Amino acid sequence: LLTVTVFLSTLTPKFYFALTVTSSFISGLIFVFEWWHFRKYGTSFIEQVSVSHLRPLIGGVENSPPPPAAFSAGENEASRQNMPECKVWRNPLNLFRGAEYSRYMWVTGKEPLTYYDMNLSAQDHQNFFTCDTDALRPSDTVMQKAWRERNPQARIKAAYQALELNNDCATAYVLLAEEEATTIVDAEKYFKQALKAGEMIYRKSQNCHSQSPQHEAQLRRDTNVLVYVKRRLAMCARKLGRIREAVKMMRDLMKEFPLLSMLNIHENLLEALLELQAYADVQAVLAKYDDISLPKSAAICYTAALLKARAVSERFSPETASKRGLSTAEINAVEAIHRAVEFNPHVPKYLLEMKSLVLPPEHILKRGDSEAVAYAFFHLQHWKRIEGALNLLHCTWEGTFRMIPYPLEKGHLFYPYPSCTETADRELLPTFHEVSVYPQKELPFFIHFTAGLCSFSAMLALLTHQFPELMVIFAKAVSIVS
Repeated sequence: LLTVTVFLSTLTPKFYFALTVTSSFISGLIFVFEWWHFRKYGTSFIEQVSVSHLRPLIGGVENSPPPPAAFSAGENEASRQNMPECKVWRNPLNLFRGAEYSRYMWVTGKEPLTYYDMNLSAQDHQNFFTCDTDALRPSDTVMQKAWRERNPQARIKAAYQALELNNDCATAYVLLAEEEATTIVDAEKYFKQALKAGEMIYRKSQNCHSQSPQHEAQLRRDTNVLVYVKRRLAMCARKLGRIREAVKMMRDLMKEFPLLSMLNIHENLLEALLELQAYADVQAVLAKYDDISLPKSAAICYTAALLKARAVSERFSPETASKRGLSTAEINAVEAIHRAVEFNPHVPKYLLEMKSLVLPPEHILKRGDSEAVAYAFFHLQHWKRIEGALNLLHCTWEGTFRMIPYPLEKGHLFYPYPSCTETADRELLPTFHEVSVYPQKELPFFIHFTAGLCSFSAMLALLTHQFPELMVIFAKAVSIVS
């Protein structure tokens, strides 16, 4: 102690200043290197070295993530070919304008749909419900103008004008069901009238569709109308609690028009079957549509994860799993959750109620926040119904981001996450909703630590330079106390 005291008494303020400047410089170099390594590789160099080399020496066991599934490579390549970046899709479970979106606006005073979203719907209606032969039928000519109207009241007025010209104008009933009906019951009544008129027109088009290209175009339009009406009737039955009836209607529709798979009617069917808790039927639908050659969706990926989680979630415990390791069934469930989260990383925060939901838009961007809102809005109840499923999701979903290669230009099970999703989602989702952005990797602890150490050392160097005598007394006091 005497030797240490003598040594400290001989040190000058210049020594302390040089010491703090040197330590600040060294910690600054470490910080710069850590930041560069994180930007390039997505991990902390110090943490990586400690986990890889030091932990085994002191007896620790690394909980390595489960190996990637066997389907990864093929699915990655198929996804690259089949799913273009940032393509906007019609929401298979979109709500009714009058009976649901308008009621929300009346109660809250907030507009749930953006102009961009409604403009996309107007384009859809013109593509689905009009054709070159509309000039032959005055009612269809009126409806062609109605779909282009921006004002809802003008559209409704035009629909009534079309019905005055032709009481069997199916598209006029469709417009009234979507926009004038203020309840699902009223919407269903309009759709039943549209179905009666649509079937009659469809049969006529079938009989003469081979006469000319114009008649073929008319048959395509009448087919679109009939499929749209039957699907919306099935959705009305689902919303009114007649779920088995809705499932039958959806199955019949998929059998009758198998080539219209791009309309994603199977997603409506999956949701209805989950409500019935018919998990074997859900698995059968997934076996058909969760295929390498078909585009994926949040409904497909997360439903597959839910079924695998259902097998183990009730008995799953993080503490027990960390001691004994994961069973085969638990590994399968975790892999399925990782796969789903990589496809759409925004969904878990809604399922775990870390973010509040809004009404889903009429169009969604796959892998974007809009798709996550649409999925969670209808499927949160199904996750809550299975005991422990949300707990398993909560314990495992963040592990996905440690598995995905970094930077984001790379992918793991799917093609790289599109960089344009945030911009498109902001146009699809209402302004009062906080758009979720792809969860960036958080800065590692050692980057924060070295930044703090560098700043603290620099502050000490500055204080030593400005108040050398006081800092010497302070340093000696700290040394003696320690």
